[in-house]
Amino acid sequence: MEQAEASVARYLAALETADRQEEATARARTERLKDRLARLEQRMAHLREMEAAVRAAPDGQISLTDPDARAMATSGKDTGIVGYNVQAAVDAKHHLIVAHEVTNVGNDRAQLSAMAGQASEAMGHDALTVLADRGYFDGEEILACVQAGHAPLVPRPMTSGAKADGRFGKQDFVYLPEQDAYRCPAGEIMAWRFNRIDETGKPLRHYWTTRCQDCPIKARCTPAKMRRITRWEHEGVLDAMQRRLDERPDAMRVRRQTAEHPFGTIKAWMGAAHFLTRTLKRVGTEMSLHVLAYNLKRAIAIKGAGPLLAAIPSR
Repeated sequence: MEQAEASVARYLAALETADRQEEATARARTERLKDRLARLEQRMAHLREMEAAVRAAPDGQISLTDPDARAMATSGKDTGIVGYNVQAAVDAKHHLIVAHEVTNVGNDRAQLSAMAGQASEAMGHDALTVLADRGYFDGEEILACVQAGHAPLVPRPMTSGAKADGRFGKQDFVYLPEQDAYRCPAGEIMAWRFNRIDETGKPLRHYWTTRCQDCPIKARCTPAKMRRITRWEHEGVLDAMQRRLDERPDAMRVRRQTAEHPFGTIKAWMGAAHFLTRTLKRVGTEMSLHVLAYNLKRAIAIKGAGPLLAAIPSR
């Protein structure tokens, strides 16, 4: 609507200019401009109708091509794609897809524990090492994985505004569990002060020191009166996961070699058009056929056609 309004303003200005030109030239140009303005007015009327429909939609989205498709998060700035989010759990040894699911949720943050559970059931193992990229980092999901007996390895996203501004980030403050306090980069102890519940319902503990005003490196820490640190009540789970990641520097390389392999292969098969069906149910069926074909080809490559046929029970 903003683009259409800008075009209307531009054409109105052009009409004023045309009025000052010679009569024959002005008449032809004015007719063209009025025709464009009429089309823009029709476009604006349609967009106003769509605006009302979008506002009435439960999630604020409407896809005119596929009613179930939704906007997906992308890594590029000011870019996006409308489609589906395919989740896949892949075993690191054979690159077989052991579990998959198609959703229309635009990000991966709420998918970790569910996919880990499906993979655990499919593989018959109660405890798995779960590798995932930063897009899956969510404290509650990581806690759910640990409570289910799994060992998640998910890097923490680098979203610190302080780090971006060249100041100390939270990772520069060391938690001291025996004191329930933090040690700041200047060596001061930041004691626990109070607890509160944030807007998402998460219980948080707050820590700070009263020595910030006299700190010689305060400019590298905070522009505020004092630096405060918050800690989730289950943050120890995230700290333990970070220690596991530090002990496994190859973890994300293994993840890329494992999860990206089948996705790259299937996308190459699908071609530029990707999914050929519409609606979540049909797209889910289409993806299941792709996964079946992929796993059959992988199994043939691993075992050979003869042994694979012999292993398939006959009815």
